[in-house]
Amino acid sequence: MSGPPSSSPFSARVAAILITVAAISFGAVLVMAGWAPELRERNRAGDHPYSTSALGYNGFVRLLEDAGYPVKVSRLESDLESRGRGLMIVTLPAYGNFSVLDDRVFQPATLVVLPKWTGRTDPVNAARQADTRFIEARDLNDQLSVAYPDAEILRVRAPDSIETPFGAAPIKPDVRLQLIRDGSLETIIAVGDGALLAYDPARSLYILSDPDVFHTFGLAQRENARFAVQVVDFLRYDSNEPILLDATLHGFERSENLLKMMFSVPYIGVTLVALAAALLLGWAATVRFGPPLAEARAIALGKQALADNSAGLVVMARREARMAPGFLALVRRRLAREIGAPRTLTEAQVSGMFDRLGPDADTGRVFSQMEAELKEPATSRDDLLTKTRALYRWRKAIIRRTRHERN
Repeated sequence: MSGPPSSSPFSARVAAILITVAAISFGAVLVMAGWAPELRERNRAGDHPYSTSALGYNGFVRLLEDAGYPVKVSRLESDLESRGRGLMIVTLPAYGNFSVLDDRVFQPATLVVLPKWTGRTDPVNAARQADTRFIEARDLNDQLSVAYPDAEILRVRAPDSIETPFGAAPIKPDVRLQLIRDGSLETIIAVGDGALLAYDPARSLYILSDPDVFHTFGLAQRENARFAVQVVDFLRYDSNEPILLDATLHGFERSENLLKMMFSVPYIGVTLVALAAALLLGWAATVRFGPPLAEARAIALGKQALADNSAGLVVMARREARMAPGFLALVRRRLAREIGAPRTLTEAQVSGMFDRLGPDADTGRVFSQMEAELKEPATSRDDLLTKTRALYRWRKAIIRRTRHERN
């Protein structure tokens, strides 16, 4: 408490900690803003491609992967309309908005899988279904009426085998086989009066009426798994064509935001350069600006103010280099007075006396050698500082030594 009070409320360490915490927090906010959708858990119960529950389609994805098919889950809404190539499989969510069939122009080839079941998520394990039940046929008819006003959903007993363009195929749906009947659709796989697989020429998309041959619970039957692979092969143009399962209709859309674009190729180089420039600016600001200065008088008082003002005038007049002879005369007078030299001595005698006092401890030069350098104006400000500091250091050493000898 006896020392002078500090002009800064924070120490350098506290300031460094605050800056570090702020930088880390800001970076965390950027990461969460750009990648929050990527970090959330996707395997939750439902009829979407990430779900491993009974109604999910992740088992179908794994089946195709194990069979060597180029399959992936699409999270880009643009893939529905403007992808390069590939078969797109769109699984409509239960009680979802079926107006998407009219709102979008799907790029061929696209297969739409109708819903059949709904379920309740297990409160203990969100990745599982606690129970499942049929979607009422009338409810599904109401939903389809948005795109197909005359469509009718049928629930019939599954036959032992059905005729398909790729041969007879046995299927084993759970409980009942779901079919669709509509005059605007072209039947591809017929079962009685309905269609298991139909084609909509107006929208250029295929419709699979029963999801039991695609979702995880249905694929437990080998016949359904074989039929699912055969349908995929039938709809693809060639064996190298990729297969995409849409997840955007289930809330897994990946936004192509600016933050993610900044950290992706080829923009990552520009981002790194910008971050380096920001770090350099921050470092420059930290070095340049120190603790806040205490408020001073408009017109300073005392010897220090007089010296500062005089130095300022000399700098403004650009006469610093011409101060060497004056500084030499000042040091000569003060040292002669301090050691008690007679006033009757000439300048040469005084210089000789000073030489006998000893050389400079650092350079080994005596007073007359330093005097010769200061009799003429210096060549620059740095030259003046070098010469005057050497003389000042020599004078301080002489005064300190003479006082010690007196004591």
